Amino acid sequence: MTKALPLLIACALLAGCSVLPEGNRQSRQSVRLTQPAYVPTADERQCLARLGTTRANFTPLPDQYYGAGCSTLNTVRLSAVEGDYSELSLSNLGPVACPLATAFANWARFGVDRAARVYLGSPLVRIETFGSYNCRNVAGTARRSAHATAQAIDVSAFVLADGRRISVKNGWNGGTPTERQFLRIVHESACKRFGTVLGPAYNAAHEDHFHLETEGRAFCR
Repeated sequence: MTKALPLLIACALLAGCSVLPEGNRQSRQSVRLTQPAYVPTADERQCLARLGTTRANFTPLPDQYYGAGCSTLNTVRLSAVEGDYSELSLSNLGPVACPLATAFANWARFGVDRAARVYLGSPLVRIETFGSYNCRNVAGTARRSAHATAQAIDVSAFVLADGRRISVKNGWNGGTPTERQFLRIVHESACKRFGTVLGPAYNAAHEDHFHLETEGRAFCR
């Protein structure tokens, strides 16, 4: 038995190895590892349909399990959401759970874009974030964060059409009176759409962003 044969047997048992003997280059080139096409479940299709009504720009993603309590199930890649009159770009977002993406799209339009027009006199053009999915624990605990299952988004700043950038870190306490009012209005609006909302008033770990997640029972700080 050649040295390559045990390797081939192991590959067949594992059903995922593409290593072939060095001398069989033609066979190596013909091997193609493919994954089954992603097919959303009925519940996922309903959520995607609801998200579609917001006119957000998104792509459904296949379910992924990463181990250690981390996964991205029923998620989308959200690249833009719709404001009242124009598209709003987003930054730094990875996978986002579909229900969270739907709540976020509605909040961006009805809670943020409209508040920007009323309180700051300019429409919104971009929402900046620190991301969504991140396989980590809640700071200072052994408990998995909602980020570990793509159930949370950290919002750091808002950019207006007139060029102003209103950051949570600089604007919450140090901005102009209207900027401070705007940030508190959008924070309050988020509390009506998300299960848990954490901001600078919660603790120092959230001094520079709004943590938005669908889980929880109206915990707003």
